[in-house]
Amino acid sequence: MTLPTDPVANLAALIRCASVTPAEGGALSALEDMLKPLGFSVERPVFSEAGTPDIENLYARRSGNGPHLMFAGHTDVVPVGDESSWTHPPFAAEIAKGEMFGRGAVDMKGGIACFIAAVARHVDKMDGPKGSVSLLITGDEEGPAINGTTKLLEWAAAKGEKWDASIVGEPTNPEALGDMIKIGRRGSLSGSVIVNGRQGHAAYPQLADNPVRGLVSLVDGLLHPVFDKGTTDFQPTNLEVTSIDVGNPATNVIPAKATATFNIRFNDAWTAETIQAEIHNRLDQAAKRKKYRTGKKTPVDYELVWRDRPSHVFLTRDDRLVEALTGSVKAVTGRTPALSTSGGTSDARFIKDYCPVVEFGLVGKTMHMVDERVALADLETLTQIYQRFIEDWFERGLP
Repeated sequence: MTLPTDPVANLAALIRCASVTPAEGGALSALEDMLKPLGFSVERPVFSEAGTPDIENLYARRSGNGPHLMFAGHTDVVPVGDESSWTHPPFAAEIAKGEMFGRGAVDMKGGIACFIAAVARHVDKMDGPKGSVSLLITGDEEGPAINGTTKLLEWAAAKGEKWDASIVGEPTNPEALGDMIKIGRRGSLSGSVIVNGRQGHAAYPQLADNPVRGLVSLVDGLLHPVFDKGTTDFQPTNLEVTSIDVGNPATNVIPAKATATFNIRFNDAWTAETIQAEIHNRLDQAAKRKKYRTGKKTPVDYELVWRDRPSHVFLTRDDRLVEALTGSVKAVTGRTPALSTSGGTSDARFIKDYCPVVEFGLVGKTMHMVDERVALADLETLTQIYQRFIEDWFERGLP
């Protein structure tokens, strides 16, 4: 029986599956073919919710006596963009100058390919780990993240699954393998501020109420002063206005409504509830200012709409997990990785509610770009790191 010990072959098989969100594209079938020879039981539940696409997911487990390690990731990928701009077809897995090209090469089919190769080598060498290994793989990470990891976790937990630790194979390294392990993430919230005015002729502003003037005051209130200067483990909270729109094609008409959309990434000085309260307070105070609304006696008429579910801030303090991964990275690469909470969100924000979780994967320089690619040498190095980590984590045992 041939085991999937080669990460290059594993990744090529996955890249050739055009699994652009929400399509499964054959990627989960390819994974199932790799995992069953390793003794994994495989289930592929499909989750649904009104207004969103159905998503097929995969949960695989190789059971043993001892602690339970989960590897989490996703096989869905973002669209390729202008395919004519690629120097190699995005779903061909072609190799040139020591690199494999393809959508998902680093984000994150490459991480999955390496972990499977690491498990296969461990099984071939040791006849399996001293415990259980599972893979929790979604097809909805690059999409709305509604019918993917969060429901897959609930489904597995309802079946009695419990995990002692998890590693997410997202591309965490900025420049070279061994640079960085993610041990937490800032929280994230998005919202829209809608200012209601009164439409009118631009030459007769006294007869109208320009909502743009009010919106400028509110945006200014959101951006200043800074929310904080950062904490011991996290960088400063940051709010970015990502869109301002009035839907007005005419240059001589004062619009009736103006909208600003924003996203805030907050650290552990805040909770989702306290940062929402702070934003409400800032907007209320800014609505009373008259810097841009000379002569107006009433506060700015606005409404605040939160656009999605909040992602909560978290920090992993599991020494066994962090030390096992740090030691494995250093042993293979010679580098001591930084323990970071930088960057955006990932599915670790859901996993943290079930077990300690860290993130470590490939170099992310080309993720989501035209000509996304990965060095073949990095695939081998990451496989060796994962293999050593599996051996070390199980050897340490539970406290």
